[in-house]
Amino acid sequence: MIQIAPSILSADFARLGEEIHAVEAAGADLIHVDVMDGHFVPNLTIGPLVVEAIARVATKPLDVHLMIAPVEVYIPAFVKAGARILTIHAESTIHLDRALNLVRESGCQVGLALNPATPLCNLSSVLHLLDVVVVMSVNPGFGGQSFIPHALHRIKSIRRMITERGLNVSIEVDGGIKPDNIAEAAKAGADIFVAGSAVFSQPDYGAVIRTLRANASA
Repeated sequence: MIQIAPSILSADFARLGEEIHAVEAAGADLIHVDVMDGHFVPNLTIGPLVVEAIARVATKPLDVHLMIAPVEVYIPAFVKAGARILTIHAESTIHLDRALNLVRESGCQVGLALNPATPLCNLSSVLHLLDVVVVMSVNPGFGGQSFIPHALHRIKSIRRMITERGLNVSIEVDGGIKPDNIAEAAKAGADIFVAGSAVFSQPDYGAVIRTLRANASA
């Protein structure tokens, strides 16, 4: 099932509640929340208090993407704040199995993000622990970047791995998704699509979300 997850990183933070209501009314399936620490990635965004405020406003599940390290100490706070899907990066901990199990035990769906140069062999031993694999199609840290085409090969490889193991794991693609490239990502095997500037830079959120969904479903 195709799901569109607008990233609030590109929203107007002075009107964040209104922006969330607007993309939900426009057809968003998830609200994607990028958490950056200025250490693991070169940018600072938001913490658990803001996620908690967003959770009071949003009616769609919060897809919280933690770009922070070390990550384990923060997992309980973001779960408590209202995350429904909690994604961590493979490089954000030296105890990946432990961290992923902590997310699961906390009651969230479990996501693992792979940067463009993260070897896919890192996924092999933990794939069975996941609900979502997030393929980064940009180097994380900033919105508005261009899609890295090699991500398509990585999506195909991961989809093949999931199918061969008979698992029920979604593939989310994050970075540079627009109406003119979403079809390729969907064909490669992705089914959740993070779209930040592609949505929030347009005057009609509903029109662009409908176009994204139609192109991904074509």
